[in-house]
Amino acid sequence: MDATLEQILSEYEHRAAEESRVRDALSPREFSDRIDEFLICVGPETGRMMHLLVCGLQAQTIVELGASYGYSTLWLADAARSTGGKVHSLELSQQKVDYARSQLQRAGLDSFVEFHVGSALDTLPQLPGPFDFVLVDLWKDLYSPCFELLYPKLSKGALVAADNMLSPPTAVRHAQAYQRRVRAKGDMDSLLLPIGSGVELSRKL
Repeated sequence: MDATLEQILSEYEHRAAEESRVRDALSPREFSDRIDEFLICVGPETGRMMHLLVCGLQAQTIVELGASYGYSTLWLADAARSTGGKVHSLELSQQKVDYARSQLQRAGLDSFVEFHVGSALDTLPQLPGPFDFVLVDLWKDLYSPCFELLYPKLSKGALVAADNMLSPPTAVRHAQAYQRRVRAKGDMDSLLLPIGSGVELSRKL
């Protein structure tokens, strides 16, 4: 990882820390109304884990469900640069995509990412696959339906990393439903990693 990318990631992490203090002062209703303003990212431990996994797999087709402002996209794009792969990043907000793209350009990584703006439920059926690595980090009620769409397109040995399995508390119900869905598949091996906000890491056998 080069110095420019490290600086950009550090800027994201500083922003996330500052915004965390602002969020803590808000009521649940206020936070819900303003949620799109905030950078809520996977964090450096999860980012580094994904980078290691993508590089170890030599993944070619990498899918990101939920780019937000592009923090995880940068980690995945840098890994794609190492493997010669491509990140397909699905994000609902054009504003967030524009911000993420500008940061990727700063890092010299924009050529490794293709953004798809719109609902993941609409976009996933259009992506041909096979998928070698998938990050699931969008609205939590979409985890299970999105998994059913991506599951048939997983390559042998593909990894799926789903964030927010342990926190925030509001995500736990959907997180548990997702875990049950994945673990019910006979050809998926899955475990919960206590990294960051909790990651369910699943492998296609």
